[in-house]
Amino acid sequence: HPLSDTLARYERGLQQMELERKGAYASLTERVSALHLGHEQLQKETRNLVSALRSPHTRGRWGEMTLRNAVEAAGMIEHCDFEEQKTAQTEDGSVRPDMVVRLPGGGEVVIDAKVPLDAFLQVADADDEETRRSLLDRHARQLRTHVDHLAKKEYWKQFAHSPEFVVAFIPGEPLLAAACEADPTLQDYALSRRIVMATPNTLVAALRTIALSWKQETLADNAR
Repeated sequence: HPLSDTLARYERGLQQMELERKGAYASLTERVSALHLGHEQLQKETRNLVSALRSPHTRGRWGEMTLRNAVEAAGMIEHCDFEEQKTAQTEDGSVRPDMVVRLPGGGEVVIDAKVPLDAFLQVADADDEETRRSLLDRHARQLRTHVDHLAKKEYWKQFAHSPEFVVAFIPGEPLLAAACEADPTLQDYALSRRIVMATPNTLVAALRTIALSWKQETLADNAR
C-alpha cells in the first residue's frame, strides 16, 4: 500500500537520523574529552615550567639560551665577534655580564640577562584578580630594583670601549609588558639610569642593525 510504503520509508529515515545523531554525539564527546585532556596536559606542562623556572640555575640557563637564540636569529655569530661570561675586575671584585657584543670600530655593548622572575611566576598561582594585581606590582618593583642593581655595577666604566648604556635583557615579551603595565614609568626610569631594557624581539632588531654595520664594514674593507 502506498501509505504503508511511505510510513516505512519515514521510519527508516528516522532510524538513520538517530544513528547519525548518536554518531555525531559520540564524536563530539570524544573531541570534548580530548580537548579536556589537552587542557589538563597544558596546565601540567605550564606548572612544570613554572616549577623549573623557580630554580635560579634553571632560570639563568633559560636566560642564557634565549640570549644566544636571539644572537643566532640576528646573524651575529657570522658577522660579529662576541664573548659570553666576560669578566671585568673592579675595586669591589669582579663583575660578569652575560654577553659583550663587539661593534665595528672597537665599541662594545654589554648585555646582562639576570632578570628576577619570582613575583611573575607566582602570578600563575593567583586565585583572584586582586592577588594577581599585587604580584604584578611586585614584579615591576623587582625589575626596578634590578635596574638599580645594574646601574650600580657601572659596566660603562669597566670596559674601555663600552657605550654609555647597558642592555638589561628580559628573556620574554610578557615579562616586560606586565611590568610596564603595572609601572608605566619603568622604561623611562631605566633609561635615566643608563639601562636599556630589551626583550628578544627588540634585541634581535638591534643586533640585526649591528650585523648590517659589520657587513658594511666588510664591504668597505674589500673596497679599500
